[in-house]
Formats: sequence, C-alpha cells, structure tokens
Amino acid sequence: DVQLQASGGGLVQPGGSLRLSCDVSGFDSGYYAIGWFRQAPGKPREGMICNNQFDGNTYYGKSAKGRFTISRDSAKNTVYLQMNSLKPEDTTVYYCAAGRPITSAIMRRESYAYWGQGTQVTVSS
Repeated sequence: DVQLQASGGGLVQPGGSLRLSCDVSGFDSGYYAIGWFRQAPGKPREGMICNNQFDGNTYYGKSAKGRFTISRDSAKNTVYLQMNSLKPEDTTVYYCAAGRPITSAIMRRESYAYWGQGTQVTVSS
C-alpha cells in the first residue's frame, strides 16, 4: 500500500525556519521524483520544489528559490523540506507527492500520482 505521510508543520515566527518530513512507505522513493507543493484556500496547488532522481536535479518554484531546500534520507525512505526565512505569506498547507514527471511538467500537480495528506504551516508573530 503506497503512502506518503507529511509532518513537521506548526507555528513559526517570521524569519524563522521549519523542516517538514515526508515519510514514504510501500515503495522505494529512490525510484520516484518527490515534490513539495502548497495550497492556500481558493488558490491552485503550487509546486515549490522537486528532487528528481532520474536526472539528479532539483527544481525550484519561484516562491522556494533561495529559501527552501529538499533532501532525502534513503535509509529512512524520507524526504525533507527545509524552509528558511519564512514569511507570513508562506502560511498554508504543504503537501508532498511522488511521481515520474517529465521535466517540462515537473511542477504540475497532475504529474504526481501519490500524495500525502498535508501539514499546516503558520508563519506569524
């Protein structure tokens, strides 16, 4: 049974950092691209960052570049999203996803077949 479990969300002050985890079970995440997305109410799901094992590259959405990084722990089958310099506008629900996207569609939600349940991040003083 394929499952992704996102966790690590919470309340953080502006300028602070937070690390989200995506625990993968049911398949080896090393054979999939893993992406992090976020979705605010009433807005489309936004691709933030993706690590693609097939070409060895990491892809960044505009909001993530310079502040967010992605990493993997293969032994734990876990993928992390490190978020730094957080801003109030980063407040929303964050999702991890696994798929085999083509490069031109790597930030599109329809490229990912498996999704975690989401974890809430709130940036506020």
